[in-house]
This record gives sequence, structure tokens and C-alpha cells, in this order.
Amino acid sequence: MASQEVNMLMPGNQVSWWPRQGWEPWVQRGNNVEPTRELDTKLDVTPESNDTSISESPRPPSVEDDEDGHLVYQSGDILANRYKVLATLGEGTFGKVVKVKDLQMDHVMALKIIKNVEKYREAAKLEINALEKIATKDPEGQHLCVKMLDWFNYHGHMCIAFEMLGLSVFDFLRDNSYQPYPLEHVRHIGYQLCYAVKFLHDNKLTHTDLKPENILFVDSDYETIYSSKKRRDIRRVKRTDIRLIDFGSATFDHEHHSTIVSTRHYRAPEVILELGWSQPCDVWSIGCILFELYLGITLFQTHDNREHLAMMERILGTIPHRMARKTKTKYFYHGKLEWDEKSSAGRYVRDNCKPLHRCMLSDDEEHRQLFDLVQKMLEYEPSQRITLKDALAHSFFDALPAHQRLPDLRAAGDSQQSHERSHSLSR
Repeated sequence: MASQEVNMLMPGNQVSWWPRQGWEPWVQRGNNVEPTRELDTKLDVTPESNDTSISESPRPPSVEDDEDGHLVYQSGDILANRYKVLATLGEGTFGKVVKVKDLQMDHVMALKIIKNVEKYREAAKLEINALEKIATKDPEGQHLCVKMLDWFNYHGHMCIAFEMLGLSVFDFLRDNSYQPYPLEHVRHIGYQLCYAVKFLHDNKLTHTDLKPENILFVDSDYETIYSSKKRRDIRRVKRTDIRLIDFGSATFDHEHHSTIVSTRHYRAPEVILELGWSQPCDVWSIGCILFELYLGITLFQTHDNREHLAMMERILGTIPHRMARKTKTKYFYHGKLEWDEKSSAGRYVRDNCKPLHRCMLSDDEEHRQLFDLVQKMLEYEPSQRITLKDALAHSFFDALPAHQRLPDLRAAGDSQQSHERSHSLSR
């Protein structure tokens, strides 16, 4: 099989209750670059210091940027006297991801080259700080977060080098015509995701942008199997080991919390209602992801807050009166969601959304266990939502094979001496 290249960018559109249409990350058609799905919120960057450790020599005339701030380069160029450009893997609003060869270590990696634009440069510094903290607590990458191998400032472009990985679980789903993952794959991916994010939460960090596009297979090689039920060939990934990526929006407990976080479809109700958020918003996102892997469709497909809340009520039941009363948003009247069920939007929600338990593909015990876990992850009240510690102990994961289980390494990680790096950003 041809090699499948890494996905390090933000993703495309989704469709609820039917497969997402053909967004292809990093694909250039003619002179037009396909769009990426961005957080539908303003980029909120609040650096806590003016760092001077990343200053460098004057910019040589041979280094150019295009009109959007992207670094101009070509195959064969060598960056920072070390990284040889091999190919462009993808492009996003923040910059590009490039396949490079490390000439010192003689191996291939993915290099994220940020635009020479101040807000993206500052955002990259925040991501680097989060990755530095993760590396300090888990230098061997045992908690399944992507490993940052290096970072540097290349003439105004923050560059972050990562290990090379496979396709995202979304890209694989899309390339497989949105055929759902087998339940045992949902179980293993879900277990690893809970494990990785629990590690973040234990270290007072909230990811805030969990979605299928930010979960990458270590190796996305697959076998092709004929499905008599589907009457077609389907792809089945050979290894379901994953890594969590994109810490550009990760927020420490002590830091400023932006009002709005998360990509729309995975956004928790407390975020929409502007009630404040913390680690439980990640748990909500994981519940949405598990549903999507199981059915191949997005749970909440909308770009409107009121419609999003109406979908939640249709699928999960009435939003608690306490939350409706406490919010300062204008979506409720006397504790009830203002929503016209007879409008076109109302008919759309009624026709395309149904109560969660009715989405099960089978009434077998393991399917009911999955939906029990998802239901607990989609609890409206953040304080009542299942923790990832309890999620990992849920009966859905009892059937996980012994070789796929991961140890509790928190105590060992906390006892490790600080993992010093050659350079760091103050936070």
C-alpha cells in the first residue's frame, strides 16, 4: 500500500445523520486550496511574558513570505541548516505542515511551519508551552500525546517538529466512505483517548479541541475486506494505536479561559451557554467522538447555537432548569428553550435527530454498554458528567484485550525529575 501521510491540521465539514461530504485536508485543486474547518471563535492569545530567547539573526533576502504570511519554500530547501524539505503535507489558516528529513538524525518527520503573523506566532508559543509541559511529565510519550521533537523560530516563522504519524481517525473514516469502525476498534480508540486526556486532566490541562481529526493512527495501513452486507469492499485498519495531537488551544487550569472553545460539533452545553468550563468539556467531546466512530456520522451537525441546543434536547432530553436559568444568553424563556418546532429548522431537527438510545445498531450487551458510557459523557451538568478515571473503569472497556490495556503511570511520571530542554518559553 502506498504510504499514508500525517494529518496535523484542522479539519473540514461534517454532516449529521448522514456521511460527511468530501472535504479533503491539504488537497490543492488547480489554484484553489480547499478550506479547513476552523474553531468558530476568535483566536484568543494571552502571552504572559515577552520572551527574548527566540530572537535570531537578521532575515536574509533569500527568505520570502507570500501575501498570506506563509513561508515560501520548495522541495530540497534546507531550513535551519538541518531540515530538508521533501513535500507539503497540508495547509491551514495558521500555516503549513511539511514532510522533512532531519539531516542530523537521518529520519523523516512532520514540520509545522507557522505563518509569519503575530497572532499565529503567539498561538504557536502557547502550543509549544503545552507540549513542553507534556514532555516534562511524560518524556517517553507513554500517555499517547504526540511527541514534539524540536521547535525553532525561522525568520519569524515558528516551526514545530513532530514524529511522523498516519491518517487521522476522521480521514480514515472519510476514505472508507464513512463506514463505521468495528466495535472493538471503537473500544480500543476510546480507551486510549480517555487515557491520554485523563493524563492531561491530571496535569491541570484541558485540551478543548478534541475531535476525530485530532486523533491520529500511529500507522494507518489497512486490509481490504469484502462486506456481503454492504456489497462492497471496506477498509479495516490493521493497528488501532493512536496519538492525540493539536495542543494549540490547550489551557491550564490557572490560565485565562476563553468564553468559547472547541470545534462546533463537539462543543459542550456549558460552553454554548457561557457558564464557564473546565475539564468536563473534554469529556463531552469524547462522547460525541465515540458516537461518530460507532455510526460514521456526526452527532450534532449545526452551526447555530439555538439549533445546537434544540438538537441536544431532541437527542438527550430537556436541558436542566438550573443551566437555563443561570445562562445570560437569550436562548431560554422562563427556563424553556425558545424553539419553533414547526419552522424549517424545527422540522430538520425533528426529522434528522432522534433519542440517543434509538441509534444503537444492536441490542447486544456490548452495544448497550457503549451507549451507557456515551450517555454518561453527555450529561448536561458538568459536575455530574462522568470523569475519565471512572470512564476507564466502565464496563464497556472490560472486554479490552490484556495487551491493549495501559498502566497507570501517573505516580512514576510525577516522581521524575524535571526534563530539561535546550530552550524553553516562559509561560
